[in-house]
Amino acid sequence: MKAVIYDNPGDPEVLHIGDWEDPLPDDDEVLVKVVASALNRADTLQRRGKYPPPKGASPILGLEISGTVAACGSKVTKWSEGDNVFGLIPGGGYAEYAVIHEDMALPVPKGLSMEEAAAIPEVFLTAFQALLWLADLKKDETVLIHAGASGVGTAAIQLAKVVGANVIVTASAPKHDLCLALGANKAIDYHEGPFEQAVMDATNGKGVDVVIDFIAAPYLQQNVNCLRTDGRMVLLAVLGGTKVGQFNMGPVLFKRLKIIGSTLRSRNREYQIRLTKDFGDFALELFEKRRLKPVIDHVFDWAEAADAHKLMENNENQGKYVLKIG
Repeated sequence: MKAVIYDNPGDPEVLHIGDWEDPLPDDDEVLVKVVASALNRADTLQRRGKYPPPKGASPILGLEISGTVAACGSKVTKWSEGDNVFGLIPGGGYAEYAVIHEDMALPVPKGLSMEEAAAIPEVFLTAFQALLWLADLKKDETVLIHAGASGVGTAAIQLAKVVGANVIVTASAPKHDLCLALGANKAIDYHEGPFEQAVMDATNGKGVDVVIDFIAAPYLQQNVNCLRTDGRMVLLAVLGGTKVGQFNMGPVLFKRLKIIGSTLRSRNREYQIRLTKDFGDFALELFEKRRLKPVIDHVFDWAEAADAHKLMENNENQGKYVLKIG
């Protein structure tokens, strides 16, 4: 088969379409003829040699796919050849064929294109895990979502609004309209300086119940200061660095705060299957009713994968970049 590959780690220019061995499904897996995949930060880090795939996973980039079932393993009972599916995989999405465990695959919601379906798995599962499994966000609570116009950010805004929460986001000013259109109540331009006071002003000095953060060290103190008593912060990435110079831990103790770190790709399959089932039960009908929608910035031909990677690394995307395969 053909796949987007690279010979050595490096800049986006190392990506090219080449030949790769066809994947073979295990007994409990299906082989998918891939129609679309989508970009994630993990792809750019892996391409640079900074984020190796989990043991046993395909070294080909791509954590999410949509396509048609081409073959089924001997023990598969949920799917048949010709079914349209989408889902999260540990690697291998930038290719003509990929394999996925039968319990990790979901049916493409009625009315959604394959490109839209490919833009769902990683960002919506990550946001669902963070908001509902880990932070236990409730109706009428307030959540601060950093990187509001990112793939996970746009998914998190929508999920929070479905729950009935109030949403504050940080994003660059040109991306505010998108965040507000998705349901955010307040958008803060992080280029204008510290966000803490703007968050406190927006909440009448009360602070927020939940913070979803990707930046880490530079935002830690402000995040803690913004949280109200019994607040929860979920840390999903460390884009701003891991080392904190000085940090006042007092609010963590006095406000009984929870700080939770989480990844998804490195979770075991059993965890991912349970998460996928809960997400499917919660969200598939909402996608069909368009109460939830994947936000796509641009669809690229897979021959343009390097261009897509460059744009993502420059933080130019609003929502997802999708690759059309084949």
